[in-house]
Amino acid sequence: MMKPTVLSLSLKAMFAAGAVMSISAIAQEAAPTMQRVEITGSSIKRLQAETATPLSVIKAEEFVKAGVTNVQEALSRIPANQSGMGAGNAVGGNYSGLPTGGMASADLRGLGGDKTLVLLNGRRLANHPYDGAAVDLNMIPISALDRVEVLRDGASAIYGTDAIGGVVNFITKKSINQTTITAELLRPKQQGGDEERVNLSSGFGNLATDGFNIFGVLDWHKQESIGSQQREFSKTGYDLAKGLNATSGTTFPANYQDPGLIPGGPATTGNPSFATGCNPPYSFPNPAAGATTCRQDYTRQVDDNPDQKKLSAFVKGAFKVGDGHLATVEVLHATNEVISRTAPPPQTGLALPNTSPYYPAAASGATLSVNWRPLEAGQRTILSKGKADRIVAAMEGNLSGWDYKGGLNYSVSKSEENFIGGYVQDASFAAGVANGILNPFGLQNAAGAAYLASTALRGQVQNAEVKNTGFDFKASRDIMEMSGGQMAVAFGAEARREVADFFVNRDIAGQAASSGLSGSLSTGASRNIQALFTELVMPVTKELEVQLAARYDRYSDVGNTTNPKIGIRYQPSTALLLRGSASTGFRAPTLFEKNAPPSKNDTSNAYNDPILCPGGVVANNPIANELRDCDLQQFKLQGGNANLSPEKSKSFSFGAVFEPTQALTLTADYWNIKLKDKIDALPEEIIYGDYAKYQARFLRNPDGTPFAISDFKENLGEVETDGIDVSAMWRLPKSEMGAFTLSLDGTWLHSYKYQNEKGGAFDENVGRFGATYAKFRWQHTLSLGWKQGPWGATLSNAYKTGYRDQGGTRDVDAYSLWNLTGTWEGIKGLSLMAGVKNLLDEDPPLTIQSTLFQQGYDARYTDPVGRALYLRASYSF
Repeated sequence: MMKPTVLSLSLKAMFAAGAVMSISAIAQEAAPTMQRVEITGSSIKRLQAETATPLSVIKAEEFVKAGVTNVQEALSRIPANQSGMGAGNAVGGNYSGLPTGGMASADLRGLGGDKTLVLLNGRRLANHPYDGAAVDLNMIPISALDRVEVLRDGASAIYGTDAIGGVVNFITKKSINQTTITAELLRPKQQGGDEERVNLSSGFGNLATDGFNIFGVLDWHKQESIGSQQREFSKTGYDLAKGLNATSGTTFPANYQDPGLIPGGPATTGNPSFATGCNPPYSFPNPAAGATTCRQDYTRQVDDNPDQKKLSAFVKGAFKVGDGHLATVEVLHATNEVISRTAPPPQTGLALPNTSPYYPAAASGATLSVNWRPLEAGQRTILSKGKADRIVAAMEGNLSGWDYKGGLNYSVSKSEENFIGGYVQDASFAAGVANGILNPFGLQNAAGAAYLASTALRGQVQNAEVKNTGFDFKASRDIMEMSGGQMAVAFGAEARREVADFFVNRDIAGQAASSGLSGSLSTGASRNIQALFTELVMPVTKELEVQLAARYDRYSDVGNTTNPKIGIRYQPSTALLLRGSASTGFRAPTLFEKNAPPSKNDTSNAYNDPILCPGGVVANNPIANELRDCDLQQFKLQGGNANLSPEKSKSFSFGAVFEPTQALTLTADYWNIKLKDKIDALPEEIIYGDYAKYQARFLRNPDGTPFAISDFKENLGEVETDGIDVSAMWRLPKSEMGAFTLSLDGTWLHSYKYQNEKGGAFDENVGRFGATYAKFRWQHTLSLGWKQGPWGATLSNAYKTGYRDQGGTRDVDAYSLWNLTGTWEGIKGLSLMAGVKNLLDEDPPLTIQSTLFQQGYDARYTDPVGRALYLRASYSF
């Protein structure tokens, strides 16, 4: 076996998220008892330094030093991660208009959360039930973690076909035999966004002396919402000086269209409050030439971040069985409650006859079509409840010279949505307008207020669950001596069953078009997956090692696939290591993607109907309605597609680790991924942007009025992306001033090209906002750490380059956040920390993106909290 070098040992401490390793931690890494262990990226026990693939390891204490309070925040600091799904997306749903259940997901390489495999102790968790494509990071018990291993390389041959972008493996502590109580507090400078966390861990038994250990961790976390009016950058969606013009034609007071008394005659539009300024600041006169209607600034009543409460409990028992065998049992239970608020419910196409006491005097006497947003109903408010449960029974050890590991795994992920405020029963509400009880143009009288209250729609609107039951077994051993050491082989098998059920309460959903669920239906599906895999590690010489792996997977609903991988590690000197790998991947469509029934939902953006309002000008057509067809959210028909093909990928990477001295480590890795048959719905902006090409997707009612665009899941085309990961760590010599460590972790994205359809043109997404997302040219985390006796401090910076904004008319500025934390551990068992997050109080940069409910900034890539004081106290006994 090779003698460990300073370089190889430094690989063990390779970092992600820019976390600073303290000098004391490095000293511990520098002289350990080198032991063969299983690490992410291989099924063969080996020294961590022996890997041929780029593996980053973040120790749990580095989360603490950086002031990280949740898993989503931790992964957002990893430059290879371009996550676009977090707490802010729960407000108004994702870009498709569907609820997210408050989930957060990892997204290595920006390929989508469905192509990053998330593991807990090397085994799968059930994916979040809404589309079933990714694990909800909210369910990971952060306070139970020992470390996170991030494999920035395709690993379908080792873990499963969907590990195309990489693997994030959350690894819990192996044992605990003391009690620790921890409390955390976050207080922003501005109102909103307060956080509290309390966790308790305790255990007993010593594996070495008692032969067992049982421990448990209980963690509670609460985060207060941030309303749009609590932050200057998100207060309005209408500021023409900044380019913001995201408003709605469904307003309070209501707009109306008057068809006139002459059949086929020209229709007119108006608002009785237009001349008096509408209802500032929520609505204002339409600035369009000749307009007499109002526009609603709905952003004023949208939350930036939701209210969120998380509770997780993790229990693990480990028991020695005989000589060289270990039995373990893990139990996880986690809950997540999210309350999100958006603007009051838009009610469109209401009929107002001239018999109503609120009929405008200026109208013709014909029945009016009214668009009204009843502010008195309150903000639409959804309570999302998520729950995850997981139990694993496993055995590992050595039998007849084979290292083996096997286990049974059952996990379930559930989510439900409940209307708790703001939503109204459409039919009852429309009847109140038609019979003259409700006043669309002003505040309600006593009778109107009582009637409005009676239309309130409350209750559970949907729930879903995904269950994953599996068995896995693998074994490895050395098989022969080679020039560089022992050749080792591994074999393994896995079988699992996935079941997904999605229930829509038609009694609730069918009564509220503004929910985005009015056309949704219940569905369910299941499938079986079996896999065989093998791995061979060959130390050809003391300098050269080759890793070969292959995996065969069989899906009962989409067929078979075999995916190979090769990795090469070459170390010509103690100062230089070269590495490279190549692999293929295969992601089967999820059960939801294949089986979801048609659902009629709102588009994310406002559009003009290309026939009845071409170019934003209402057509001279008796069926045209300016308040329905012009500059308004339209409908889209979504759902699964039983004919979806799997996504397939090819990837390769190569890089180097250079350590000219013990104090300096430099790494660089080039990676390249090509994906074909990408599964997604065609972006609605593309469909509305080229009517001539996509006119068959515009579905209409028998009378010619718009029904919806057809936008089902499909295989769109190819994605080609490549870039370079770089890192540097400089460990300054210890002096009277203490020990300092400077680290940098960055990703430079060279290209991200995608096709919206097979054989179509490639669009470049790097440095610009594409159809729905931005891709950053450069991201980094930079950290400076200091340690002196019981004192320590960390100064860190997270940075993203700017990009060309949606529409291509302006640039979005770069985003840079500085955090500072200090620690004191002068009393045994006691650790105190204080710090400032967002030290310079940096606001999110201005963007005119319109794919989210929030306006003025992008909630997927930035933090609306602002400068905040962070306090933490922990005591162990």
